[in-house]
Amino acid sequence: MTSLLKTECHRLAIISLLAVAPTAAAAQEGVTGTSFVETFDKLDTSFWFVSDGWNNGPHQNCTWSKSQVSVAGGLLTLTFDQQKTGDRDYVCGEIQTRKRYGYGTYEIRMKAATGSGLNSAFFSYIGPADKKPHDEIDFEVLGRDTSKVQVNQYVSRKGGNEALVDVPGGADTGFNDYAFVWEKDRLRFFVNGEMAHEVTDPTKLPVNAQKIFISLWGTDTLKDWMGNFAFSSPTRMQIEQVAFTAAGDKCQFEGSLVCKLK
Repeated sequence: MTSLLKTECHRLAIISLLAVAPTAAAAQEGVTGTSFVETFDKLDTSFWFVSDGWNNGPHQNCTWSKSQVSVAGGLLTLTFDQQKTGDRDYVCGEIQTRKRYGYGTYEIRMKAATGSGLNSAFFSYIGPADKKPHDEIDFEVLGRDTSKVQVNQYVSRKGGNEALVDVPGGADTGFNDYAFVWEKDRLRFFVNGEMAHEVTDPTKLPVNAQKIFISLWGTDTLKDWMGNFAFSSPTRMQIEQVAFTAAGDKCQFEGSLVCKLK
């Protein structure tokens, strides 16, 4: 074989390998979603699934209801209100993506609800209902103290990784930016663009692709965690924007954490 032919064969072999080499996101099993930015001009139910007609267990004192989910003026609003539905005295709102996402940057700009005993949450989750182990990554503003946000993650149903992070001015008094960057070898949490918590222990890093959830719910029983519940009037959680940027993808909008990190 001539030197020129060898060189050409080598070049073609490299091109062939690059053509079939998976990206970081595609290589992660179970990923079905790609990068997106949601500004809530409308609620696209082909993209978002609205939880309706059930609750997550005895600890939750409200029934998920589509009546508590609305979009207007570029805002998603999730409401907690008193209304007898099923065996619960209250109703609450939640949406979740229909697709599953993996390594990348997850961002939300939101204003938490006010009220002890409530939980304003932005998180990713997969579990037995999807025939997968319980993996989860959380931001949760607990009504007992809205000056902080709790971050946490679960790996195969094992949690216990909670950390509290300050939210200057309060999570329920204005809009704040929350983000987590999930990589194969680390997980970083950010509040208003500043890194607040980092996890590098491989035994504490989720591996399964997950759906993205935004929810507002309450409890009568988890008092030590979320505070004593006492309903006085309807309250709401508001979201201006949520985005996911897959690992390796370009920054999608001005102000994104992806722009800052690169």
